[in-house]
Formats: sequence, C-alpha cells, structure tokens
Amino acid sequence: MDHLSKLENLKIKIELKERLLVAYSGGVDSSLLAKIATDILEMNAICIILDCETMPIRELIQAVEQAKSLGLNYRIAKYSILNNTEFVKNSATRCYICKKELSAVLKGIAAECGISVIADGVNLSDYNDYRPGIKASDEEAVWHPFVDSQISKEDIRKISRGMELSFWNKPSSACLASRLPYGERITKERLKMVDDAEELLKGLGLHQLRVRAHGGIARIEVLSEDLSMALNKREEIVRGLKGVGFEYVTLDLMGFRSGSMNEVLWQSDR
Repeated sequence: MDHLSKLENLKIKIELKERLLVAYSGGVDSSLLAKIATDILEMNAICIILDCETMPIRELIQAVEQAKSLGLNYRIAKYSILNNTEFVKNSATRCYICKKELSAVLKGIAAECGISVIADGVNLSDYNDYRPGIKASDEEAVWHPFVDSQISKEDIRKISRGMELSFWNKPSSACLASRLPYGERITKERLKMVDDAEELLKGLGLHQLRVRAHGGIARIEVLSEDLSMALNKREEIVRGLKGVGFEYVTLDLMGFRSGSMNEVLWQSDR
C-alpha cells in the first residue's frame, strides 16, 4: 500500500472517531495528525500542547505559531514533570514514567471536554528504537492512528510534502531529558543549560544537533556534513558553551544520531 492509500485509510479512521483529542508538540508527526484531524473533524478535534520543563523553549514557541497558521483548535496545558520524584531519578524507564504522567493530564482534559479518544503521533518507525513511552501510552489506551494505518516516518514526510505543509522536512526533536545520561538526576537547571547550549549552536547555523550533557562535559552531535562547520566555529562554540555552564566541550566524531544515550543499554545487554 502506498502512502496515499494509507492516508485515505487514516482519514476514514479519524472520521469514525467523531471527536478527538490530539497530543500536539509541533513536530512533523503530531503536526500532520493535528492538521488532518482538524480538516476532518473541525472544532471537534482539540490539540493539546503539553508545556513542561523538558520541552525546548524554541519548540514551544514554534508549536504555538504553527498551531495558529494551521488553524488548529489548540490549548496549552502547563505541567511540571519534575514534581515526579521517580522521573527525576532518570532511570532507563524515564520515558515510561513521563508518558504515564502526561497521559493522565491529557485524560483529564479529554474528560472535561467530553472526549473519549486521545491520539498521538507515534508511527511505525518509532518501534525501531527503545521507546518505553509507547508501552505507557498503550496502557493508558492512547490511540496511535499512524500505526493503525501502517504509516511510517517516511510516509509522514511524503504525505506532509504532498499537502504542501511547510514542516514536512523539519528535523526530528526530542525532550531535553534525553540529553542527560541515565542515572544523572534531572533538574530544571540542567535542562536549561542544554536548551541554552543548543540554541547557541542553532544560532551559529547548525540545525540537526544534540548537546549531550555528561556532568560538566558537553558532547556535541551534528550531522556528518556539518562536522567541518562545527570545527571551523569551535572557538565560538567553546566560548558559548562554557558561558552556559559547561567545563569541557567535545565534538562527537560519530555525528548526530537519535537516541544515542540508549547505546549504553544495548552494550549492557551484550
């Protein structure tokens, strides 16, 4: 089945729900879902932006701006995940704990609105990585429309491009907690330090990147083709990252890769 056939199947499934609450972050996946749901259900599709400490400030601002441009019926729900003592311990089940908490927030909003179905942007490609959060969502009966319609990340980008949506090639993002090694306590200060560091690098022209914080060491991941740019701007980068609180600044020669902090989990399995 090609991506257009999958899209038609998705539309039918969404229309049958009649009313839907969409967990919307401004990323490619949830943005496409929110747009399609709004086109079909109009005001009966409510898109919720969960504003908590692990969401980069830039992503929050962009999510709101995009919601307005897409004509979404959206709402911002502010929530502090750092109040959860188990989450801040930053164990390998961190994402599971977080998704449980955030699903509870969404369920509360859905109940207020008289909506029985909550949907998110999880797609087939998400199952290729360590994603304990998906298990938590499943336990909370969160619907994955893309998975139901056999839609992958590649399909999502093709569909978005075909619909002439500006975000079709937006780089993947992830919560700021994913920048800290498992076992290192998550604090508001550490999350802000990483967010500030990444903002600085983006301001220098680097876009698809991560700043992984190993204690006082910043391990920078950029695309392979951007390694030379990062080296050419190393003085600005070192000065900037030391300015936000890092003691040492390193460039990871393996380059950008999603979920690199999970590599230690695979190594321990071996």
